[in-house]
Amino acid sequence: MAGQSDPHISLFSAEEVEFMAEDELIEIVPNMRMDPLNFICGDFGPFLPQIATQVPMWLAVALKKRGKCAIRPPLWMSVENLTKVLEGERDSQGAFQVLPFHYVEISRLLFDHARDDIPDMYMVRSLIEDIRDVRVHKVETSLEKFSGTSAVKIPNLSAMEVNIIRPFVGRALQAFYKHDNPEKIPDVDRASSGQTRVANNEPRRPLRR
Repeated sequence: MAGQSDPHISLFSAEEVEFMAEDELIEIVPNMRMDPLNFICGDFGPFLPQIATQVPMWLAVALKKRGKCAIRPPLWMSVENLTKVLEGERDSQGAFQVLPFHYVEISRLLFDHARDDIPDMYMVRSLIEDIRDVRVHKVETSLEKFSGTSAVKIPNLSAMEVNIIRPFVGRALQAFYKHDNPEKIPDVDRASSGQTRVANNEPRRPLRR
């Protein structure tokens, strides 16, 4: 987990953020009959043909790969809704439109594994890419206006966007505060290195699945 071991890059890698997004629930339509599945994270099912049910994204993808279900894209992924979101992002320079916290990861998983279940898939993908580009530009513009303060509040950012800017914002806030109170703040790089060494000595924990 290179992102966790190097505080100068990012707190999490893109793959780790996607892994966390796989716990989000999504609706599937099974084409088979199966008893409930019992997992540490919860029980899902029973599964009946053509009866929609909600499961975690990772389970939906696993069943889709085996040809056991179709995945229903969430309502926010419709062309109509995404067009409104894109227009809102372009019209409002100081605010971000409301989207699911893991919209980037969810859409990527669906594009990779369930593209045949997404109406107007190419238009949907193009709109999401445009939305992401506009939002990243707005984040960069917001950071250019960054000044000394005790906190930074940017509502409606997604998980991937937060992950990208968190290291910079954290170090910038630390620098501002350290400049004003040099005797109170320890060296953030030294502290991060110490935490990394401790973390590296801890035993690895198995993944949840």
